[in-house]
Amino acid sequence: VISCLQWIAANPQTRVGAATTPVTFDAGCLEEVCGACTMVINGRVRQSCSCLVDQYAPNDGDEITLEPMSKFPVVRDLMVNRDRLFHQLRRVQAWVPIDGTYHLGAGPLDTPEHQQMRYKLSECMSCGCCLEACPQFNLESEPEAWDTAFIGAHAISQARLFNEHQTGAVAKSDRLDVLSGPGGVVDCGNAQNCVKACPKEIPLTESIAAMGRAVTIHSIKRFFSGR
Repeated sequence: VISCLQWIAANPQTRVGAATTPVTFDAGCLEEVCGACTMVINGRVRQSCSCLVDQYAPNDGDEITLEPMSKFPVVRDLMVNRDRLFHQLRRVQAWVPIDGTYHLGAGPLDTPEHQQMRYKLSECMSCGCCLEACPQFNLESEPEAWDTAFIGAHAISQARLFNEHQTGAVAKSDRLDVLSGPGGVVDCGNAQNCVKACPKEIPLTESIAAMGRAVTIHSIKRFFSGR
């Protein structure tokens, strides 16, 4: 599909052959790694770079309907503004805090099993498919509402990824504070659309369950410590 869009953008014409402005869309790697080309294709959210035309329109005259994601503000045509997605990743500090001012030495040891679990979570490419499919995640154009609306499966899973990292766990308490607040993990309705829509087959529902347990333990400890 993305190859067709590139051809159309290079040869912009209307149905009657009149010149027009080229269609606008996001794309990057063209191999389902960057997550930029997400759109709704025939009613299903997915990556347009890995969507084959002959699967959706095998016969002459078949039509393919392309739409922008509905959970993000549309910039133009098929391009949307995904600032909210990245804002939620910043809220949960989806990174490993490293002080690079001195030699850190060897990293902490980890088991192969734990490495494999974290590796699968690390495949998230911030494409937004899970958010588009989620009935709890709705369009919020005003940034003021982003901190109280549902944070989304992607941020919950990334919080788990970095909490499971021995160095990333330095910010574990801060991440759990965010997930226990408004729009946190408790707002998940357990529809499980996210895990079905994820092009990388990341176990998002497992992450939501794991972080739900972690948030419960964290909140109980907070309550009894008086903080």
